[in-house]
Amino acid sequence: MSTTKTNKLLWLRAETKPFEQRTLLIPQVAGQLVDKGYELVVERSAQRIFDDAEYESVGCRMAETHAWHKAPQHAIILGLKELDPNDGPYTRRHVHFAHAFKDQLGWQDTLRQFQRGGGSLYDLEYLTDESGQRIAAFGYWAGFVGAAVAVLAYCEKSDGKRLSTLSAWTDKHALIDSVQSALKYINKNPSALVIGALGRCGTGAVELLNACDIKVTLWDQKETKSGGPFEDVLTHDIMVNCVFINAALPPFTTPEHLAGAARHLQVISDVSCDPFGQYNPLPVYTECTSMDNPVVEIIAASDNAKSVDLIAIDHLPSLLPRESSEHFSTQLFPALLDLQHLDTGTWQRAKKIYEHHLTRLPAEESA
Repeated sequence: MSTTKTNKLLWLRAETKPFEQRTLLIPQVAGQLVDKGYELVVERSAQRIFDDAEYESVGCRMAETHAWHKAPQHAIILGLKELDPNDGPYTRRHVHFAHAFKDQLGWQDTLRQFQRGGGSLYDLEYLTDESGQRIAAFGYWAGFVGAAVAVLAYCEKSDGKRLSTLSAWTDKHALIDSVQSALKYINKNPSALVIGALGRCGTGAVELLNACDIKVTLWDQKETKSGGPFEDVLTHDIMVNCVFINAALPPFTTPEHLAGAARHLQVISDVSCDPFGQYNPLPVYTECTSMDNPVVEIIAASDNAKSVDLIAIDHLPSLLPRESSEHFSTQLFPALLDLQHLDTGTWQRAKKIYEHHLTRLPAEESA
């Protein structure tokens, strides 16, 4: 059987993470792949923002939810969020965000299951072009939503409340309307600091804040190169962290820093959201928040300042699932079209990164 033939069966699995409505493969792009000779199998999903019928209409074959476990061994399994290590060992080729290459909690368990099954991982975060730039990312929408949720949390807090369960907005205009409506009920718009403002994520955050007439201070590498903690963090009402983390950074703030001085800061939105990694520049929390519990208090109120609340949701773009999926899938399409050539270019580079991290696993003890 030729390599080309075995790489032309693509299997889109249903997501299992609660509230995750996004997909890396929208119906339009799926149809384009079918037209190019790929066989597309799509698992049925009541959670996905796109209806099953939309995939059927462009020539995809439908399968039951979580049937990828029984897919042919030569199938390439496409997904978005990480798999549960309990579903291993993994014997096929998988494309998804694994969150396993920065020493995140459980990374060894995840990679061990690939190692045991002889499968392969092509991590979406590490699909790059020849210059090393990522070819597809949700960063813009993560920043856009992360800034919006921070403002909504600030407005609720001003009214003595706490932001409750979040659900998806129909589009970005509806989200902007929600934020603008909330701001009408407070005395003065908050000030905001965006760290990582020049990247994709930061650009999205700044656009949302500008659309809502919020004064924004923009920081990037130049402003943070001296190393923190930074006193200027405390002078803003809201901080949005949009830094792409790929190396250790001095902390932007710490619990002692937040608790030890008078401050204006009341809400931190950590869009980068990596509390389990060694590179986290916001060592002020140890667990992510969630859609049904989006805000947690990390510093209690004092005589000099109000409490500090944290938002750290690791799939923020799910709150704009249609737009973010369309944006990501369209960016990813050229690479998906080239999936029949896994031994070259983008896919080969991703495979080498995976293989490198496999070598970091400690040897398994004999039974």
